[in-house]
Amino acid sequence: MEFEWVIKKQANLTKIRELSRQLNNLPFSLSNLLIQRDIDSYDKAEKFFRPNLKNLHDPFLMKDMSKAVERLQKAISNNEKILIYGDYDVDGTTSVALVFSFLKKFYDNLDFYIPDRYSEGYGISTNGIDYANENNCKLVIALDCGIKAIEKINYANEKNIDFIICDHHTPGDKIPDAVAVLNPKQKDCRYPYKELSGCGVGFKFMQAFEQKTNNSNSKIFDLLEYVAISIASDIVPITGENRILEYYGLQKLKNTNKAGLIALLEVAGMKKAEQQSADIQDITVSDLVFKIGPRINAAGRMAHAKAAVELLIEQDTNNAREFAKKLNEHNQDRKNTQDEIFKDILKIFDENPDLINKNSTVLFNENWNKGIVGIVASKIIEKYYKPTIILTKSNDKWTGSGRSVQNFDLYTAIDNCRSLLHSFGGHKFAAGLTVTDDNLEHFADCFEKSVSQMITDDNKNPKITISDIINFSDITDKFVRLLKQFAPFGPENMKPVFVTFNVKATDQTRQIGKDYLHLRLEMKDTSGKLMTGIAFGKGYIFDEIKNGQLFDVCYTIGENNFNGKTSLQLDIKDIRLKQ
Repeated sequence: MEFEWVIKKQANLTKIRELSRQLNNLPFSLSNLLIQRDIDSYDKAEKFFRPNLKNLHDPFLMKDMSKAVERLQKAISNNEKILIYGDYDVDGTTSVALVFSFLKKFYDNLDFYIPDRYSEGYGISTNGIDYANENNCKLVIALDCGIKAIEKINYANEKNIDFIICDHHTPGDKIPDAVAVLNPKQKDCRYPYKELSGCGVGFKFMQAFEQKTNNSNSKIFDLLEYVAISIASDIVPITGENRILEYYGLQKLKNTNKAGLIALLEVAGMKKAEQQSADIQDITVSDLVFKIGPRINAAGRMAHAKAAVELLIEQDTNNAREFAKKLNEHNQDRKNTQDEIFKDILKIFDENPDLINKNSTVLFNENWNKGIVGIVASKIIEKYYKPTIILTKSNDKWTGSGRSVQNFDLYTAIDNCRSLLHSFGGHKFAAGLTVTDDNLEHFADCFEKSVSQMITDDNKNPKITISDIINFSDITDKFVRLLKQFAPFGPENMKPVFVTFNVKATDQTRQIGKDYLHLRLEMKDTSGKLMTGIAFGKGYIFDEIKNGQLFDVCYTIGENNFNGKTSLQLDIKDIRLKQ
């Protein structure tokens, strides 16, 4: 796939100089990065570089928070059985683990419930409500779901079961008739930060409860590992309150004493089994996205997500390792199934070349695994780069997931076809939906029309956004040390991409990996400084650069850890040969 390079406009030089002066002669390029992030003063920079839990917002600013806390207090006072209900993905299972673990320290009359992805589908289910009724659960705390469960909440009300909904997905025109609905995206909610994860909303609920009751037996900040995993895995912006929660959650995860999380880190290859606690030098958002999140998700994709919650709340080391081992096996099965579906879809494109000319991709096959189609949609976008929906058969309906391309509002494109859908939900970049047999083809046509009306030429080209132009000589030890403080990186605070022009490979550059698909580069720019880097998938240009052909290179700055030694390494995003 060929990328368009978009170099951000440099900030005003006077502002860069002034901010650099205020920040003890911060390198100009890093001052420019801050201003690009709307951090243009000492006070803003201090909050950015020194996240502080004291800067979290008052949870009672969230609409219905007082109602939610009062109903929970009443349940505990009356010894009512409380059911903690969550979605089957990482955000949902970490939400359940957090709320269950928090309450369990001082209240025993608890249970938790995760719907089955295949038999019940997303969100609050009739089966779940029936389970609550059969087990005499008078209060259900629903996490990471429920904002559109109008009929299901009415059904629960008929059975005298109260719901507190903690969700972060986009609300519909009508809000469920629950005892309390906590969702900062509600139009009349004055909570200042709108981008919390589902687990983040659950955290704010427990934070409010802790404040109101002055409960000293449990500390909600001791559970920030779960919030960090949810923020990273649910791809929510790492700005404002999320940045604070992610920063401290990652710190806690490095030294977590939770048996389930330690076992998960072990199977992910991030710690050795003989270590008593995590005790890891560093954990990044990328580690959570690519190593931890997929293993938690694999439980719900390949079997039942209840196993993920069981792992996350497990306190016995041996039991935790057994749970983690099983999740790791599920994750490998997931990878194999994903590869099979991806090959099926590549074959469909080969046999139907007209698909390439469409503005969207909607494909369906009743034999595809429901738990995998969202991942496959993302992989299809990597290859064909257009809004994509992949569906499979489940309970006599077609259900699946959609993924978007940069700056395209997938949710609105689907919403334009809502009359053809049985149900749907999600946000700008990802969504889930269900459609009946008779509307399937009509929906595919409608979605193509909707996308075609909305999409622009700018949306059709994959882009690499470059933060600044630098020379290799700018990459000093001080520069790297200060750049690390921009972490945690993620949506709306992405790891900066730099570009260096007129680079030449040395004779130490090599093709590496299976079939020599990748490059390990040693490069020298016009400043004369040597840098090493890894360029995945770029092995094919080796013959063109090995004899001194000049090229431009864009990259992020990372580290290579090998045999206990850490060295600077550029992660090459793209290479452009000079004409």
